[in-house]
Amino acid sequence: MGNKHSSPVVPHPSREQRIGVNTNDDHSAPVSHISLRYHKSQASLMKSISSHDTISSEKPVWPPRNYHPNDTHLPPPLTTYTPLTPSISRQDAEARAYSAFLKSFPEYQSTWILDTLRRTDFARLDRTGETYVDYMGGAQHPESLVRVHSTFLTETVMGNTHSVSNSSRLSSQCADEARDAVLSFFRAPPGYTVIFTANATAALKLVGEAYPFTTSNSYILGADSHNSVHGIREYASRRGAEVHYIPSTSTGGFVLSTAKDILHQHRPQNASSLFALTGLSNISNAKTPLSIIGFASSLGYHTLLDAAALAPSSMISLSETPVDAMVVSFYKMFGYPTGVGALIVKESFLQTLERPWFAGGTVDVVQVPGSIFTRTSNVHEQFEDGTINFMTLPAVTDGLRFLSAYLPFLPLRLSCLTHYLVTSLSRLRHDSTGTPVVKILSRLPSRRLKSVGEQADSGSTISLIFLSASPSGEMIPNSFIEHVAVSRNISLRTGCMCNPGGAATLLGIQDQMERLYPGVTLKDFERVVGRELGVVRISLGLASNFQDVWNIVMFASSLADSRTRQALWDTWTNVPIGQAM
Repeated sequence: MGNKHSSPVVPHPSREQRIGVNTNDDHSAPVSHISLRYHKSQASLMKSISSHDTISSEKPVWPPRNYHPNDTHLPPPLTTYTPLTPSISRQDAEARAYSAFLKSFPEYQSTWILDTLRRTDFARLDRTGETYVDYMGGAQHPESLVRVHSTFLTETVMGNTHSVSNSSRLSSQCADEARDAVLSFFRAPPGYTVIFTANATAALKLVGEAYPFTTSNSYILGADSHNSVHGIREYASRRGAEVHYIPSTSTGGFVLSTAKDILHQHRPQNASSLFALTGLSNISNAKTPLSIIGFASSLGYHTLLDAAALAPSSMISLSETPVDAMVVSFYKMFGYPTGVGALIVKESFLQTLERPWFAGGTVDVVQVPGSIFTRTSNVHEQFEDGTINFMTLPAVTDGLRFLSAYLPFLPLRLSCLTHYLVTSLSRLRHDSTGTPVVKILSRLPSRRLKSVGEQADSGSTISLIFLSASPSGEMIPNSFIEHVAVSRNISLRTGCMCNPGGAATLLGIQDQMERLYPGVTLKDFERVVGRELGVVRISLGLASNFQDVWNIVMFASSLADSRTRQALWDTWTNVPIGQAM
């Protein structure tokens, strides 16, 4: 009748025990290390590594001269390290630029461990020659994570979690381990649980469709939010609730005092209202102070945090910021697996939600024919429709352990690279007129990080438009920029990034936005504005290095050269050579 079984769960060998991963982790605190084999040899090697070192691409000789096949005490080959310095034999522009970069940003060398990571887990980026700068769209997967998960799958038998077989018990145990890993990673205190979803959007939809909106309450959100946050307004409106927006500033986000005024003005009276906060904008780069969550809670609001863009590069502690519900997508955090997200939520908040239906996996008894049903007693299962993606959950556990080891170094590294990229792009001028090549629209960092462990006040996303060489500096079509980027093996993003409020603010088209009508299409909107809509977005992440930002600077520099730009334009438009742009 339902999905529950009364058979006792027999202890089953854990996934870590099967593949040799250390199981002595303290889950009372976030996991901040990765268990590796041959740790004694690696530890002795690490003592000789300075902050100026990086991994060498040269493989050590194996087997060694004194190798004996029957000797089981010898470790496998370990990759050696060499100083991270420009090649003496190749003193080209990039090498000189890198030396100058290190002089300007000496703190970058404190993040040498991420250079090691780039050359081991992300070597395919250099091998394929692809410059990947779309981390806001999705992180690159570490190769070791895929290998570990592949090994696990080839050595185990997993089954549907809605059973009591050996394979099903293993799947259930892996799911429980993944929930514990999520709660640990985000420092969740007792009272939180994890609901696995397809992605952050599905998690937001779970809240929106079940929240008890009425004519007596409201839905408050920022204009600079993802469409999946805007979409909740449909549930609110259909139930008669009011929807109120917090206006965006010219560079995204909102003014904290304005947000507080709006929250106070519409504070709940007879029924609780919902406040949705975007932790980090995916287009404007604005990072909102999470302190606003505590303020909203003090007024009686339920709080919902969209952390999809925030979680990949920022420390989030639910102990310090006890939001009622938070959503994430794991592919944005560590690239693999896709198709899995989570709603990290207070169990007390789940009790206030009213699910509009039930499904397999969410109920204990269903009367057929009839109208009676009883939901399962496990709170998180009441919201996990059907069978969860149990085959990929072990990779979520390993991915969180992987990211926790490197996350402390990431804000400093991204701060250096972002500051360098912003400065370099802002200095570019067209050779024919001396006018700027780009106009940066997104929010810029207000301060530069100096040490490992510091947290940034903004993200590492740069949204901009390319300008023509004319004195008026018209916007060059984004479709042309994307065409040239593809030809240069650069993965960036153009458009409005599913964030129409943030895009409208950056582009200064709020007035045109107000004049939209039912049934309007994007082409209609572009005809009104008179140009393509959207920005060029460059976003950095875990595997980003200096070569990536240098390639972007060189890409933009090529568009500053009138002859190069014209040739590229002619190719794009297939017009006769020599016709004016």
